[in-house]
Amino acid sequence: MLNNQLFKHIDNSALVVFRIIFGLLCFLESVGAIFTGWVKRTLVEPDFTFNFIGFEFLQPLPGNGMYYYYAIMGIFGLLIIVGYKYRFSTLAFAIMWSTTYLMQKSSYNNHYYLLMLLSGIMAFLPAHKYASVDAKLNPEIKSYSMPQWCRWVIILQLFIVYSYASIAKLYPDWLDTSVIELMMKGKKDYVFVGDFLQQKWLHYVLAYGGILFDGLIVPLLLLKRTRKYAFVVSIFFHLFNSFIFQIGIFPYMSLAFSLFFFQPEVIQKLFLKKKPFYSETQVLVSPLKIPLIIIFSVYFIIQIGLPLRHYFIEDNVLWTEEGHRLSWRMMLRVKSGQTSYYVENKDTGKRTYINLNKYLSAKQKNSASTKPDVMWQFAQRLKQDFKSKGQDVAVYINSKVSINGKPYKTLINPDINIANVEWEVFKHSHWILPSIKE
Repeated sequence: MLNNQLFKHIDNSALVVFRIIFGLLCFLESVGAIFTGWVKRTLVEPDFTFNFIGFEFLQPLPGNGMYYYYAIMGIFGLLIIVGYKYRFSTLAFAIMWSTTYLMQKSSYNNHYYLLMLLSGIMAFLPAHKYASVDAKLNPEIKSYSMPQWCRWVIILQLFIVYSYASIAKLYPDWLDTSVIELMMKGKKDYVFVGDFLQQKWLHYVLAYGGILFDGLIVPLLLLKRTRKYAFVVSIFFHLFNSFIFQIGIFPYMSLAFSLFFFQPEVIQKLFLKKKPFYSETQVLVSPLKIPLIIIFSVYFIIQIGLPLRHYFIEDNVLWTEEGHRLSWRMMLRVKSGQTSYYVENKDTGKRTYINLNKYLSAKQKNSASTKPDVMWQFAQRLKQDFKSKGQDVAVYINSKVSINGKPYKTLINPDINIANVEWEVFKHSHWILPSIKE
């Protein structure tokens, strides 16, 4: 029964329109990163980047290489829009985007991660079977339908994203609105709305509205009775986030997902009036049926499991950030730090305090002051830097960190040579001192 539902063919208008919007967003994200200066600040100006641990071999191209790199990604975005060499273009974008995602984490964002996952998924989907150059050049591939699993893969991915985002907000500092209040203080100079954003009642609306929206939006969009109302709320929610928080393409990508919730005939009539509507009820068995079921089953098991891992690691993830990444835990807290590093020559005992400006950009300094994994990576880099000068050194960190405006507390054990410890992937690193218990 489940197999019949997954492989039953339905009209593919939603997927075709989504491909065009998705390609446009890929193009805008890539080219926008160049023209807003993001590539320059994040990948060109720094001497090095803090990679995801295990991917240290990924470093930015020298000179103007990263500008060309992002321009090429933008071209692949255009090719996705028109559907030319679609699978190659989508897969190439997915690989290039994933590479830059893993290459740096000073600018960590949910939508960067989602775009990496989505571009990989889109390479599997038959989104080029209509309104594409591929279909024009090769009419044999032209189709007005798609297997229903194409729709449910997108919906399930979206459900995972929103559900974990909602659950992550269920902690005291969010529920008493102190997090929202701190976030809004940084927006007080916004023209027209700055004072409005400081209203306490609004903080409660945003805090609890965020929990309810993330937790309910997918079920409400699935129900015909509530779909239109949920979509209107979704428009307001995402446009508000786009204006207030300036989080790139994520709000618009989220709105584009709504295509998969409305009836196919509605999407066809609105966007593809010349396209014949597919109304048959065929169940076409693909020779790739079993491989597809296995691949996506493994994929979604991983997607469901990754955000749970911090529950099995000692201490609070808000403090240690162990299990924070790849878990849809964004915009949940305000974190600040006052951190200094010094190296001690093991032969002479001489101590040298590190001028962070010599090594790090402003954004990197913030990460190296508040995030234990980045601190550990920077300690390894300092050790190697001094080793290249003929010195064997130990690296010590004095770090005071505040979360959500609370008093500063020591994050890293100042007596441990951080350059001499191994990074723990699946368990707590005990050189990270305990958090303040609520």
